[in-house]
Amino acid sequence: MNVLMPQLGETVTEGTVANWQKKVGDKVAADEIILDIETDKVSMEIPSPSNGFITQILVPAGTTVAVGTVLAVVESSMSAAASAPAPVAKTAAVAPAAAPAAATQPVATVTATAEAAVARDSHQRLSPAGRRLAAEYRLDLKAVNGSGRGGRITRRNVLEFIQQQQAAPAPAAAPRVAVVAAAPAAVAAAPAARAPAPAAAPPAGAKTVPFTRIRKLTAEHMVRSKATSPHVLQAVEVDFHRVDRVRQSVRDAWKTRHGHSLTYLPFIANAVCRALEDFPNLNSSVHGDSLVLHPSVNLSIAVDLGAEGLVAPVIKNADRLSVAQLADAIAEIAQRSRAGKLKPDDFAGGTYTLSNSGTFGTLITAPIINQPQVAILSTDGVRKKPVVIETSEGDAIAIRPVGVLAQSFDHRAVDGAYSAAFLDRVRKIIETSNWVVEV
Repeated sequence: MNVLMPQLGETVTEGTVANWQKKVGDKVAADEIILDIETDKVSMEIPSPSNGFITQILVPAGTTVAVGTVLAVVESSMSAAASAPAPVAKTAAVAPAAAPAAATQPVATVTATAEAAVARDSHQRLSPAGRRLAAEYRLDLKAVNGSGRGGRITRRNVLEFIQQQQAAPAPAAAPRVAVVAAAPAAVAAAPAARAPAPAAAPPAGAKTVPFTRIRKLTAEHMVRSKATSPHVLQAVEVDFHRVDRVRQSVRDAWKTRHGHSLTYLPFIANAVCRALEDFPNLNSSVHGDSLVLHPSVNLSIAVDLGAEGLVAPVIKNADRLSVAQLADAIAEIAQRSRAGKLKPDDFAGGTYTLSNSGTFGTLITAPIINQPQVAILSTDGVRKKPVVIETSEGDAIAIRPVGVLAQSFDHRAVDGAYSAAFLDRVRKIIETSNWVVEV
């Protein structure tokens, strides 16, 4: 069976083989991890599709290839490989047109070829991910050696080049090849004609903790999002009195039957899905000069992995689920995220994101948009507060559970009034609905 580069997001067209955990000839079991891959959104372990032996590895570590490319072949026995035709890898996006047979070369040969300099136009030698990153940092890449197939410059090559430039001491004269401007997110704060200063050496006794792959990818994605979307933050206070009353009434029975607590998040998710029906421009993506409105709500749920970073797996067709179904889906996807058991399809197709910092008692959070979406909602801590309420006898003060919902939105897609009206609708749904939850 062929091991393919999976689709790991709606707009992801390529991925990088980060590391092979197995080699040709190794015996593997179905679902046993055989390699790690990276995209601009996520890092993931890829399992074997079946029991057998790895008879071919077609893409060396460090190489960026298109989604659907054959990465390796697993056969029931090593002898089966001799009679089977070699698969044709889909490498058109990353391999030179003159070398269509490179995918079937042995790993050592492919690696040696990849490391050789290829005298071609830098635009042709850049992978799409590398091209985007080079554009963001405004790099002159004439001195960058590509490690991809045919000398192609990958995103990893660009990152390593940036790190080398920033770590090198500043020369007396301007170098021939240099990072010529700060990243877009920092341009406004930096002098226009000055290259970024090299990072200062850590103080004596300081501990240096290298970023994990997920941490690196998260950082890169966040920087690119801030550079891509003009972020605007709006927030509303919400009275969770009706939600809390239902949660308290079913708390014990719910946990016994479902195995997890009934939190505020599924109620908020349900309210968001209902509100998006009337505000479809927030359930969309920017593509060029157009806004693509999605027919259903696929909720990305940000899951914290501690120092590792975070991931945002997707609950498909969340607008068709009840509060109880959303609660189970959120708990299940969070558990699989922390256990490292997410599949490639779990990251595909997200249209709107919920980020939950409320468990830590935060007051308000300005989340960063999950590209290519146009909005993300942060749910912050719910606290008991005195609130003025209207009664038949006039205004009164009551103690109510109150929390803040804060939305970051892409100003290219919608204006402040549209976003504010959406938040107001979400608040009214939460505060006025007659919530009923099946236990």
